[in-house]
Amino acid sequence: MLPVLILAKLREQVDRADHLLSLVPAGSLEWKPDAPTTSGRPPAVVGRVIGHLLECLAGSCAALYAANSDRLGHFLLLRQRPVNHSAQPEEARERIREYMRHIEEGFALLSNADLERVVPTVFVPSGEALITLLLGNLEHLINHKYQLFFYLKLLGVPVGSRDLYCWRGEAQ
Repeated sequence: MLPVLILAKLREQVDRADHLLSLVPAGSLEWKPDAPTTSGRPPAVVGRVIGHLLECLAGSCAALYAANSDRLGHFLLLRQRPVNHSAQPEEARERIREYMRHIEEGFALLSNADLERVVPTVFVPSGEALITLLLGNLEHLINHKYQLFFYLKLLGVPVGSRDLYCWRGEAQ
């Protein structure tokens, strides 16, 4: 079933993001690269990148809620939680576990047919296919996970491919 496969990939990405969060050096939350961005805005500090990871998972929860609002009304409580802020690694790791409990619950309700359903969003009130929303949030998570990985490299943390990816066929 497709929802099971999507959830498995999301779990992998969350596992690697959690691992990278465990490597964030103390005192580095306000660090940012000394490099221009294409947007003209300064790069985000480490703490904000961590907050972006939370925003990605909150987006997944919002999509799952939109697909099953009648059964996932308690997901609305997650909206009270801050996202996209400068977050401490331990706070983020705890919050990621909280989001994943909700995501697991939401995915348990999905069938292949549900992924084609159009659900309204804050950005597209007329709606988008649920699979588009879920994959978009997964892509968002992967991008910010890589951003954190890159920042750790620039900070001198010895990270490599095994910190970023789950290697198939190897025990974790």
